[in-house]
Amino acid sequence: MTRICRQTLILCFLCLIFSTTEAQQPKTIQTFFDQWTRQENLTHASIGFYAQEVESGTVLASSSPQLSLVPASTMKLLTTSTALELLGANYRFETKLAYHGLLRNDTLFGDIVVIGGGDPALGSKYFRDHPDYVDFIQKWANAVRQLNIRHVTGNIIIDCSIYDDERIPNTWIWEDMGNYYGAGVFGLSAYDNTYEIHLLSPSEPNQATKLLYTIPHLPEIEFDNRVLSSNENRDKAYVFGSPLDTKRVIRGTIPKDRKDFKVKASIPNPPFLVGTQLLQELRLKGISLAGQIQCSGWENKDCLTPVSVIKSPTLATIISVTNYESVNLFAEHILKHIAYKATGYGTRENGIKLVRDFWETQGMNLESMFMEDGSGLSRFNALTAEQLVFVLNYMKTRSINSNAFFSSLPAVPDGTLWYFNHSLFPQKSLRAKSGSMTRVRCFAGQLRKSDGKEILFTVFLNNFSCSQGQAIKSIEQLLAAIRNQ
Repeated sequence: MTRICRQTLILCFLCLIFSTTEAQQPKTIQTFFDQWTRQENLTHASIGFYAQEVESGTVLASSSPQLSLVPASTMKLLTTSTALELLGANYRFETKLAYHGLLRNDTLFGDIVVIGGGDPALGSKYFRDHPDYVDFIQKWANAVRQLNIRHVTGNIIIDCSIYDDERIPNTWIWEDMGNYYGAGVFGLSAYDNTYEIHLLSPSEPNQATKLLYTIPHLPEIEFDNRVLSSNENRDKAYVFGSPLDTKRVIRGTIPKDRKDFKVKASIPNPPFLVGTQLLQELRLKGISLAGQIQCSGWENKDCLTPVSVIKSPTLATIISVTNYESVNLFAEHILKHIAYKATGYGTRENGIKLVRDFWETQGMNLESMFMEDGSGLSRFNALTAEQLVFVLNYMKTRSINSNAFFSSLPAVPDGTLWYFNHSLFPQKSLRAKSGSMTRVRCFAGQLRKSDGKEILFTVFLNNFSCSQGQAIKSIEQLLAAIRNQ
């Protein structure tokens, strides 16, 4: 069967799904949506939907009433759009290396100080080629060596005081926070605050696995490995532990008969890891340290002598990864940084307040909008579909950062939209942020119809009884029918 024939059959199938007994009545987008909600697999689901035409501003369809629903990772659209407007697309984070004390001959009578600037992407796998990030620990050690320092009488101080000490939003669940997608936020983060646990599994199921090593090496962490081998060919291992805790429990299963199986988890204490790596690199270059690594604030930064500055990629570039790859850590950093730039101190609560204040100023109705984090990982978040379309419409029609924002959204079949049928949405006609968690599936973005008109939309599904795959397919069918309406 040719590709054209397959596309024709798919579209015929969609038309049958949304057909009505009133064959002569024109089918509006509202009609498509109303009929779509009557699918058996959505019987018990909470549904939010809103669609607006860009050019005319006409509301084409909406669910009624507009329910406040869990948005999952589509919450990142609220955080990243606000950051672009308040900080600017070209904003860059800075991480500084300095020293304090008296430099005499080859001895520093004082401390080496690393000043965290809230950069979420320092050493990130998404920015391996960013010049400032390449071998940044080695560059710092070289900079110290070039000052002819051979001995340091004090400590390595890691200053993370740019943000408060709440690493994890208080509404995140225990299962999430030890895993890579639940990494905590620090004034100095590094390597996506993620490390790899490498495990060996026996050839038989239900047998104990062996922990081989971690990348990077975390010497201060004690592991309690309870992972078993399994016939199931997927990673079902979870790491439990809170930020700064030196003990990690690993539970669940990994596929049997694996010589080196990788599980990703969140680094408990990124600032201390950076300090440890810097100390090791200094020693390799023949520089001794009499003191220790301390993660504490440094109040009087005017008395420091600067040595080196690392600048991040632009905020627009970081946001492009935040939305495209749905990186929770980046979104939480950005939320706190909004507060830091406005108040001099980064907290989640003040970041949320500033986000709400900004959108209220633009005319958004904030009633029944509940924001608990910047990434959408909290189940306590709640938005209406209309509120998220308001954000999309503002960024599309009123913002100077429109291109930076919408280009951060993946288009079918890229990024988190890889599972959509490309033949239904050719030429990047669907560009959207997805969001998912258990019994939650959401999408928000822009859809270009076959007649060229652009639609901004949000669709929320909460507490559906079908599988995630069936929920995705249902939403795909709705959006394909709208595109060809």
